[in-house]
Amino acid sequence: MTHSATRRTVLLAAGAAGAAALTAGCGGDGNGNGNGTGNGDSSGTPGTTGGRELAGTGDIPVGGGRIFPDEKVVVTQPEQGEFKAFSAICTHQACLLATVGDGTINCTCHGSRFRIADGAVARGPATRPLPEEKITVRGNSIRLA
Repeated sequence: MTHSATRRTVLLAAGAAGAAALTAGCGGDGNGNGNGTGNGDSSGTPGTTGGRELAGTGDIPVGGGRIFPDEKVVVTQPEQGEFKAFSAICTHQACLLATVGDGTINCTCHGSRFRIADGAVARGPATRPLPEEKITVRGNSIRLA
């Protein structure tokens, strides 16, 4: 007696294969790094401090900021020489934040606004602040930490 594959067994097998591929793609080096360098540097360059360079300090306006969509990070400069970084994903419904201006980081999906100094909600519908992201500022370079 032969058994033909049912839709359920095919979907279960495909799901298991997909989960295995995702798990393999998310692997790190055991030190919390996904790049295998073991030094905490996401640039893949051994011996450097911090991750990939996002921008120069002169690229971030005082009282404003800049969104880095590929990294899903927004970097702000609330006061001269003070740099902050937050997730660029709105805490309301996970839209990518769109603009920075007038002291806020703005989501055009539903109108939420977040303060550039601390990521706190300045205007809803979002009710939770933006999570902070880690950056390092060394010289004129801003890098993901």
